[in-house]
Amino acid sequence: MNILIAPDSYKGSLSATEVAAAMARGFKRGCPDAQITQCPLADGGEGALDVLLVSGHATRQTRSVIDAYGREHQAAWGWDEQNATAFIELAQASGLCADMASRPGAVECASTFGVGQLIRAALDKQVQHIVLTLGGSATNDAGAGMLMALGAELVDAEGHHLALGVAALERIQCVKLDALDTRLVNVSFTVAVDVSNPLLGEKGATAIFGPQKGIAASMVARFDEALAKFAKRLCEALGQPFIDFPGAGAAGGMGFAAQVALGAELTPGIELVMKHSQFALLLNECDWVVTGEGRLDGQSLAGKTPIGVSKAAAVQGVPVVVIAGSLGNGWQNAYQAGVTAAFSLVDGPVLLADAIAQSAKLIEDRCESLARLMKVNYLSNLPKEVFSHANS
Repeated sequence: MNILIAPDSYKGSLSATEVAAAMARGFKRGCPDAQITQCPLADGGEGALDVLLVSGHATRQTRSVIDAYGREHQAAWGWDEQNATAFIELAQASGLCADMASRPGAVECASTFGVGQLIRAALDKQVQHIVLTLGGSATNDAGAGMLMALGAELVDAEGHHLALGVAALERIQCVKLDALDTRLVNVSFTVAVDVSNPLLGEKGATAIFGPQKGIAASMVARFDEALAKFAKRLCEALGQPFIDFPGAGAAGGMGFAAQVALGAELTPGIELVMKHSQFALLLNECDWVVTGEGRLDGQSLAGKTPIGVSKAAAVQGVPVVVIAGSLGNGWQNAYQAGVTAAFSLVDGPVLLADAIAQSAKLIEDRCESLARLMKVNYLSNLPKEVFSHANS
């Protein structure tokens, strides 16, 4: 029996590599003879850089940047000198910090400035292609901070430069691109998104993801309008009409700035990572795929790792089991995307802190049980003489 283990990270608990290792230990306990292949994945959010570095030839670089909340921070990025390609994970520079997100006013000033600083570091290496993964952001500035770090000027009606963050965008009058880094014209961008939400409206960046980052319900409409003003001013500066599109709302609207201002090609993050990890080749050689993430729910269908894995496996008729930290509202819809079965790590009520602390053990135990069930199914489908030998 060949098992392909291809999970995402369990946010706040274990990296994708650590999850895969725990799953493998559990499967070996339940079925020692199983052939296990580990292929940690990511959908573009936190941990994407680590996965891309493991599966490619890039080396880890670090640079001091301004994090989402304006603090000095060491952020990692990847550099593949042979192919003149940089790998930049937005969460490294502008990721969500739970203690800051709960502070009044933090998200209003949060920015993607640090992402622009990482892009400049890549430009200093004479980069030709940049892979930018979005997800796990603390920001809701539609990439305005990133563009400011790259030389764009955002000014109000009095000609004053705007401060960082979505709140300042309420006063935007125009975007000036005269000082935008000229080296950008020689660079192509591929941007990995983990959601398909538009920039604006009831399914947009602010309405859907803003509250998770600390935006009060009473401020959603105001900040949605602020993003609309910025987006339209940016399009005016570029001499093109404003058009919203799927994926524009990724990472607090960063998807919009990346495509419109940088000419980026937006692609589902899980598809990009699976291609980089040669997932299709591994899929050809397995009987089952086991994947997972911290929480499987209705939003997972918008581009999260388990759904990307299940869709790819369904094409080849390979069953997929999802092991999630928890199952949230709408998780049953995953069956429509090719998921064969889904399980939660915990059997009953448990404190989140306790579940996180025990996550590796919980994963191992759940995978051992699953392996025993899979083994019975596998043996029962063997020819009778082989089945008898396997049990002898």
